[in-house]
Amino acid sequence: MIFKRVGTDRPYPEHGLGSREWASVPPRQVRLDELVTTKDTLQLAALLDEDSTFFGDLFAHVVLWRDELYLEDGLHRALRAALQQRNVLHARVIRVED
Repeated sequence: MIFKRVGTDRPYPEHGLGSREWASVPPRQVRLDELVTTKDTLQLAALLDEDSTFFGDLFAHVVLWRDELYLEDGLHRALRAALQQRNVLHARVIRVED
């Protein structure tokens, strides 16, 4: 098993963070098997593209809500890490309250 669970949406409240605010959050390691995805599909071309992070953040975005870690952005990075047999991912993690 790669992820804790595969989800299809974002169950947590809107956090309102944009690119600039995410960039100010320091990255940390997160175990892949503790993540719940917020998407259940991916674009294979993006997974295989070496430059897929060229225009985006180098780190995945994770939301901590109700003691669950939700992978909001970075599904391709997480799968790439799993394919490289790594069990952790560097991500920016924010806590969202109800």
